[in-house]
Amino acid sequence: MLELIYEELTVVKNNTESMKEDIVTLNENVSILKEDVNELKGDVNALKKDVSVLKEDVSELKEDVSVLKEDVSELKEDVSVLKEDVSELKEDVSVLKEDVNGLKENVSVLKEDVNGLKEDVNGLKEDVGILKVDVSGLKEDVILLKKDVNHLKEEVTRIKAAQARTDRRISFIYKELKNMDDAILGEVERVHEILDRHAADGSKHFA
Repeated sequence: MLELIYEELTVVKNNTESMKEDIVTLNENVSILKEDVNELKGDVNALKKDVSVLKEDVSELKEDVSVLKEDVSELKEDVSVLKEDVSELKEDVSVLKEDVNGLKENVSVLKEDVNGLKEDVNGLKEDVGILKVDVSGLKEDVILLKKDVNHLKEEVTRIKAAQARTDRRISFIYKELKNMDDAILGEVERVHEILDRHAADGSKHFA
């Protein structure tokens, strides 16, 4: 009878020693997991800083886009003013043409002033030629302004595309952070459950 009891005690002792070894191993695993969690927290903090920097970059890009919009608006106003100037020049040329036609009609009546009128007409023709050159220059300026406006539009489109890529990157980072947090919490809960089960099993054996 005593031998059986001794044998049972030996088995219980061996089981207890085995449980102690398992607990030591689990404690080591928990310590390793804690270190991993701390490293992951560091990575999460670093990612948060990166996200903060990205937000600042997006804010700066938005400000740049706003400035570009203002510049485009100013260019549109300048183009509008140039159009008005060209229209006025056309009106002036039309008036000058009417004056020239009137002078031509009066040439037959004012023969004695023909020479003077010719000089006036020549002067007017030169003015018209200068006006034509000015109008041509204005047209070229308008063409250049249109090219500049198109370039600005392309820049705005490029900035919008970059902003969209940045937004997608930020969204991806947020998802990755959430997945990491969920995985860490799940792993910690699993370790706690294992420890609780071993603690409960240990209590039963000791009882």
